[in-house]
Amino acid sequence: MTTTDKKFKLVQIYFYICNRFEIELKYVCERFSNNHEPEFTDQEVITIYLYVMHLESRFRVKHIYEFACEYLRDWFPKLPSYEAFTTRINRLCEVFRVLSETILAEFIPEDCNQDISLIDSMPVITCSAKRKAKVALEITDKGYCSTKSIYYYGCKLNAIGFYHKKHLPHPEQLILAKASVNDITFLKSIASIIEDRTFFGDKIYGHAEYWNQMEKTNNCTMFTPIKDIKGEAEVLRQRDYAYNKLFSKAVSAIREPIESLFNWLIEKTDIQKASKVRSTKGLLTYVFGRISAAYIFLIF
Repeated sequence: MTTTDKKFKLVQIYFYICNRFEIELKYVCERFSNNHEPEFTDQEVITIYLYVMHLESRFRVKHIYEFACEYLRDWFPKLPSYEAFTTRINRLCEVFRVLSETILAEFIPEDCNQDISLIDSMPVITCSAKRKAKVALEITDKGYCSTKSIYYYGCKLNAIGFYHKKHLPHPEQLILAKASVNDITFLKSIASIIEDRTFFGDKIYGHAEYWNQMEKTNNCTMFTPIKDIKGEAEVLRQRDYAYNKLFSKAVSAIREPIESLFNWLIEKTDIQKASKVRSTKGLLTYVFGRISAAYIFLIF
């Protein structure tokens, strides 16, 4: 991308943020003090944060600030000190949450199948389980990641995404939960408001009794790979082996893109490693700011 293209992208992001601020964002960060109209505006803070992450792939606040000082000073002459910039970023955690929701809701691809959802979760790690957790204890705790076979402190990013053939699923919801919360327990807490939907998930989401009830009340169906039954006779296992294997392979092929979505988010924003976060607000900004930066390209 040429320098001219980057300048144009910076202006586009700034005007989009200003527009969203007038519509809704200003109401979630409203000040009630004498400094309710700072010289360096919240719109400028958000623009720098998203622009540098999205186009320059610099993810730490320190590196974002250093880039802004070196290359964006002409555009933002009122840029404050690093300490003030960091404080302002963390103060806007709720803005980034609302902004990420808005972007995902506004720009759903037309060819998404909104009757089929893929679900999964990804750990956001604040520290190893070998250490004592001290950060964001209100929204984090100790959990286990079966994919990586590790215990960790942090939270989970739970995703429900619309099926998008030959593309990554488009997130309908991206929600944080404590690391210890079981995936099926979390899904039950939000699935009751969803109707007429077919879900594809991992084995952990299988719960025959619950989904039979959901099919009756909400017309929702869940497909997961088939679990082995403990104590099942070998003759029965061999009889059903071919069917179970083919069925599980078909389900896994459909739900595989949700795993690719998480890999894409990690590649684009390094969202999984939150060891540098030092507060609850910082963690919320870290997660939802990165989601906003990753999906801002949908707008342009």
